[in-house]
Amino acid sequence: MGHLRLIVVLSAALFFTNLICARAADLNSDKQALLAFAASLPHGRKLNWTSTTQVCTSWVGITCSPDGERVREVRLPAIGLFGPIPGGTLGKLDALEVLSLRSNRLTINLPPDVASIPSLQSLYLQHNNLSGIIPSTLSSSLTFLDLSYNSFSGEIPSKVQNITELTALLLQNNSLSGPIPDLHLPKLRHLDLSNNNLSGPIPPSLQKFPASSFLGNAFLCGFPLEPCPGTTPSPISPSPQNANRSLWKKLSHGVIIAIAAGVGAVVLLLIIILLVCIFKRKKDSEPGGGSSSSKGKAIVGGRAEKSKAEYSSGIQEAERNKLFFFEGCSYNFDLEDLLRASAEVLGKGSYGTTYKAVLEDGTTVVVKRLKEVVAGKREFEQQMELIGKVCQHQNTAPLRAYYYSKDEKLLVYDHVPLGSLSAALHGNKAAGRNPLDWETRVKIALGTARGMAYLHAEGGGKFIHGNIKSNNILISQELNACVTEFGLAQLMAPPHVHPRLIGYRSPEVLETKKPTQKSDVYSFGVLLLEMLTGKAPLRSPGRDDSIEHLPRWVQSVVREEWTSEVFDVDLLRHPNVEDEMVQMLQVAMACVAVVPDERPRMEEVVSRIEEIRNSYSETRTSPEDPREGAF
Repeated sequence: MGHLRLIVVLSAALFFTNLICARAADLNSDKQALLAFAASLPHGRKLNWTSTTQVCTSWVGITCSPDGERVREVRLPAIGLFGPIPGGTLGKLDALEVLSLRSNRLTINLPPDVASIPSLQSLYLQHNNLSGIIPSTLSSSLTFLDLSYNSFSGEIPSKVQNITELTALLLQNNSLSGPIPDLHLPKLRHLDLSNNNLSGPIPPSLQKFPASSFLGNAFLCGFPLEPCPGTTPSPISPSPQNANRSLWKKLSHGVIIAIAAGVGAVVLLLIIILLVCIFKRKKDSEPGGGSSSSKGKAIVGGRAEKSKAEYSSGIQEAERNKLFFFEGCSYNFDLEDLLRASAEVLGKGSYGTTYKAVLEDGTTVVVKRLKEVVAGKREFEQQMELIGKVCQHQNTAPLRAYYYSKDEKLLVYDHVPLGSLSAALHGNKAAGRNPLDWETRVKIALGTARGMAYLHAEGGGKFIHGNIKSNNILISQELNACVTEFGLAQLMAPPHVHPRLIGYRSPEVLETKKPTQKSDVYSFGVLLLEMLTGKAPLRSPGRDDSIEHLPRWVQSVVREEWTSEVFDVDLLRHPNVEDEMVQMLQVAMACVAVVPDERPRMEEVVSRIEEIRNSYSETRTSPEDPREGAF
């Protein structure tokens, strides 16, 4: 009896051991399949997939099941995948439910083993350059299938009828031909077969969908499109041939002539209409011939209708609709994800509107929607490349990605929770935010100066910010300054600024409309005055903390004597800092000199601020004088 119990215990232990090993082997096989996929397919953005890291917790784009035993989702949109999807890799992920490889440069055909993954529910392959036929071995578990904006040819597989759980079938902008199968799919809610080469009548089961689902197929007919030939009921019932002869005999010669003339007029009218349509189509296909009515829709999720010619190449469309990510960026989303994000307006500036965008996966970024860009695509991309190279300093906010199209130009930055220097200086203090203390302001001023000096030294000493202001100085968690929105002035139309609204702009920029490094120094001087006085350099109705011409106001006060009336009252509560503020004020006044050549270079400004901070560091800090919180 004892031996029997021992055998039972050992058998149970062996069973659970084998079960655990089998589960580990399943996850390990998923890992090997993904590594083989990454090794076989070139990609623009580096993946952090290695054999020594955990798949479920650290691999970008990978989501595992709740128990961590299998890979359930692979989402790699717009990471620069190039070439054919290797067979025998992703097809081994038999627990995979979601596969998203959209907005890449995938070519050749879709491997049957990928399309037939048994557990696959959502397949997103839009905006690539895949070709060949659509596999007939599509998984019967699919609920969402998007193969749009590729180069698939052949017929729509009739076996799509077997995917009874399908809710969305998006095949637009391919080269599919032949008839549309009669798809009796009870859960189908979204259908788009437009801009293909489909022909024949639209099946009755699909006539509930709008005409937009079928447009761009020249030989497609039936409701909701034009009726098919021979299906329109004739007003005269079919009759024997001799009955037709008797009818014509009853008609007079005058009636026959009138009928012939009417038929001739109708034919002439049809010819005229046909010529007009051909001319219009030719005009629309010419560069710049399309309507600009779609302008402004991209950031709010709008979609402009495009001509068939514009989408003739899947790879060209993928290029149009993808974000360009800079090297080292770890974000894993594409333009469609960005369009679906919830957006909050952070501010509207001279270069456009800035949004805080929260994506579906919780990623938060800042999106700058540029306006009045006068640079062409090539010049824009070259400037973005330059900006991407120079934003490698701790006091510059890196540009993570950009998007360029005729109607939209978007820039993507990291989200900084503490916000801008402007918000810290002029935000609502009643909401519980403490004013910035003097040491924090000095730290921010020095960081800003270092960031600007670095930018001025890059690009052969010709790089210009062009829009220095407190809204463009971000404050990190460590209270470091990060200069953002640099290098955009060269791409924008000259600002239309009234001379009374000088703000941060130097006198020469108001005249020539061309910023320089010396005008950047002037703007930094105004920024220093803003931190010293607590007053914004633009007159705002109903606000007491703004001055129409801040340098001129400071000069008028200083002309009388060095008085504490210049400084922010929140700073005067701190002991032993007024002398330091006076010296900083002298630096600011040197920067806002009217003559550009009399202004110091940013390197000199950095040295001067460092001297001021170091010479008074012992006076500023003492155990008996604890500093207030920065916020």
